[in-house]
Amino acid sequence: MSSQQTVLSLYRRSLKLALDWAVNRYVWRGQAMYIRSLFEANKHVTEPRQLKAIVDEAEGLLDKWKHPDPYRPPTAPGGSKYERNLPAPILEPPPLKEIRRL
Repeated sequence: MSSQQTVLSLYRRSLKLALDWAVNRYVWRGQAMYIRSLFEANKHVTEPRQLKAIVDEAEGLLDKWKHPDPYRPPTAPGGSKYERNLPAPILEPPPLKEIRRL
């Protein structure tokens, strides 16, 4: 994976992590702007060793601040409404038996 893709993935994961901790979207927006400023401050780094050190530090911070109960959309796998009210399965009617007449 190239360094650009690595940084982009790290940025997206950090925004999603901030969204797990923020209750309201306007609170998250301020955090997102702060995260963006942190990434913008290091955009001039081109040396691979420095870049790896910064990425490793950010990975450690993401692991440290990982939410114990991350947000899941209710209908997504792991959500509170996942597979609730599934349609009834279509079953074949039972085979008819011959009726014996007495």
